[in-house]
This record gives sequence, C-alpha cells and structure tokens, in this order.
Amino acid sequence: MDEEEFDAFYAAAFPRLTGQLYAFTGDHGEAQDVVQEAFVRAWDHRRDFLADGSPEAWIRTVAMRLAVSRWRRARRWLELVRRDPPQDHVPGPGPDRTALVAALRTLPETQRMAIVLHHLCDLTIEQVASETGAPVGTVKARLSRGRAALARRLGETDGLGEREDGRVR
Repeated sequence: MDEEEFDAFYAAAFPRLTGQLYAFTGDHGEAQDVVQEAFVRAWDHRRDFLADGSPEAWIRTVAMRLAVSRWRRARRWLELVRRDPPQDHVPGPGPDRTALVAALRTLPETQRMAIVLHHLCDLTIEQVASETGAPVGTVKARLSRGRAALARRLGETDGLGEREDGRVR
C-alpha cells in the first residue's frame, strides 16, 4: 500500500473507527487520539498491517488496546493521588530566600552564574570554569566580586525584606 492508497483508506476508515472508539471511551477527543495513534502505528508496521486480512480490524484492535492502556494509566495515577493527595498549601519561600534571589538578580550574569554554580550546585571552581568556558582565575574573581556585592545588598535589609529605614524593598 503506497501513501496515496493509505490516505484514501484513512479518509474512509477514520470517521467510522472514531465513532466506534467514542462509544467505547465516552470521550470524543480521546477516541480521535487513539485512532490517530493506531493509524501511525499501522503506517510504521505496514507489513504486519497489510498481512492481516482486515486492516480496519487491525487498526481497531490497536486503538482499543491504546484506549485501555490510557485508561489503566489514568486509573493508576488517580489511585496514587487519592492515596497521597497533594498538599493544599505549599508554603512559599521564606523572607531570607526571597531576599537572596532578589539580590542575585541584581548581579551581572557572569557573577550570578558563578555564584549559582559554585554555591548552589556545589561545583568546584574548576568545574565552574569548565562549564562557563572562563579561566579559573576569572571564576575566582567573579565569585569574590559576586559575594562582596551580595553581602552589600543583603546587608541593606534586616532579613525581613525591609530596609533599615523601615521601608519595604
């Protein structure tokens, strides 16, 4: 079966198969998805598909199996969620972390990258140099300057997001 014949077969069989799978799944979008996936698999496995006496039955079987697999996967996920429901409220970052992120954003990109890679990702100075393509000495200078700038910026706050004069940053 060449592409043109397959396209004609697709045009004739897709609506019929989608209707049958819709009756099985109860979801028109899901039915279209599994039938479409079955046609893709039919094209990828043309020899098996064409060797079968009834190509439409082959596609229907594949689509039904896909629908059942998706249903099982969704059911397993639902069981997991019911067993261990997600927290209703996930606490946001604390004031110290918020202040640190705000201070990091004010650094030049090269300094920020060096600080994050070295202190937050736990890379050695040599690894940071390799990752950024900068010489080791340059990385050390960026770290030193970045830490000094962070100390200055973080020293401007009392740790609660307010400046010493009481105004919120």
